[in-house]
Amino acid sequence: MYAEVEPSYFSLIVEPDAGITPVLSRIERAEKSIDLVMYKLSDTQVVEALGAAVARGVSVRVLLNGGYYSKKESANDAAYAALQKVNVPVQWTPTNFALTHQKTFVFDGTEALVMTFNLQSKYYKTGRDFAVAVTNPNDIAAIQKTFNADWNGEYIVAPKGDTLLWSPGSEDELLHLINSASSTLDIYNEEMADADITKALVAAAQRGVDVRLNMTYATNWKEAFFTLRDAGVSVRTFPSSSKIIYIHAKMIIADGKTAFVGSENFSNNSLNKNRELGLILSAPQILEGLQSTFDTDWAKSRPFTTIQ
Repeated sequence: MYAEVEPSYFSLIVEPDAGITPVLSRIERAEKSIDLVMYKLSDTQVVEALGAAVARGVSVRVLLNGGYYSKKESANDAAYAALQKVNVPVQWTPTNFALTHQKTFVFDGTEALVMTFNLQSKYYKTGRDFAVAVTNPNDIAAIQKTFNADWNGEYIVAPKGDTLLWSPGSEDELLHLINSASSTLDIYNEEMADADITKALVAAAQRGVDVRLNMTYATNWKEAFFTLRDAGVSVRTFPSSSKIIYIHAKMIIADGKTAFVGSENFSNNSLNKNRELGLILSAPQILEGLQSTFDTDWAKSRPFTTIQ
């Protein structure tokens, strides 16, 4: 169970509407410290802003995903070198996770941004994503403790704080959220590759829950879409295109009362092997913003059919 937390500790950022300004403005306002964990970083504005923070005396630390387990990949090599060039302390993430897919800032030890998006400017214009700004002290302390352990190469069981959902090990909590729904489930995700999540959504539809799934179409998920649709899940998709909204967000709203939003995709790696971070929230203003965005996209997407 997750704690009931003062709603004012949380505020929602909706992408692509907000752009990168909420991130840059927080970097520019930081006075003492910035800690960043990022799956993919290529935005030179962010690199420059972090360098400027170091130059004005802010303590900055960046953890970048280095590859699948210990297999080095080149996706963040340029960012790693660019950060070093502007004197930003940077390290590769621990190799005991399949990937570090987490996307989180902590500013001055008092505010976190828990994001669904990577810092890649080429996706800012079309990526449907979210960030939640968090000022709840218990959550900040737990995020900071986990960052410190990952930075120092120490393995710990990540503390849950009041609202945090960490991977590895997030699958059971997400299944519990889905299984708890009695009337509605509204869902965004980028992937539909976890058999247990699919089964839980099928079971929800079969017990009378109105389940709506909105994703960007990919052939990888076609069989899961068929299974879900045939069980009574309403599946709608956007075509994969660089010119329209791309569903990158990871979100569940259960009964209009509880929401998950975070970095976790519906895959075994993401839920059980990666370092990921999400939130389980009941703050009304967060639910309202998520629901409004989902309803807007739902109206613009099209029902899944055999021909996409």
